[in-house]
Amino acid sequence: MSKTYYDPADLKKFGSISEWDEELGSKFFEYYNSVFEEGALTAREKSLIALAVSHVVQCPYCIDAYTKDGLQRGIEKEEMMEAIHVGAAIKGGATLVHGVQMMNKYNKLSM
Repeated sequence: MSKTYYDPADLKKFGSISEWDEELGSKFFEYYNSVFEEGALTAREKSLIALAVSHVVQCPYCIDAYTKDGLQRGIEKEEMMEAIHVGAAIKGGATLVHGVQMMNKYNKLSM
């Protein structure tokens, strides 16, 4: 295995973030676990959303976690890839729409 900045073994240490601030760590995990409970969206749908967002925010730990979670929920590789493309399209569109800001500023400054 090649050495990288991100150590996949660190994903297992996620819960340890509470050690240095138990109160805030507990509050975060209470919130986090509540978010992923079944609600208007199924746990499966939330897993796909989490996988897409993991790619958009480029979190390798999250990518590993939600790829595994998706597999455990029976999500097919094609569904995962489609979700990633949805995230990429939104990220790309958000980047491009900010071009309007540049265009507005350019037009204002070049008058």
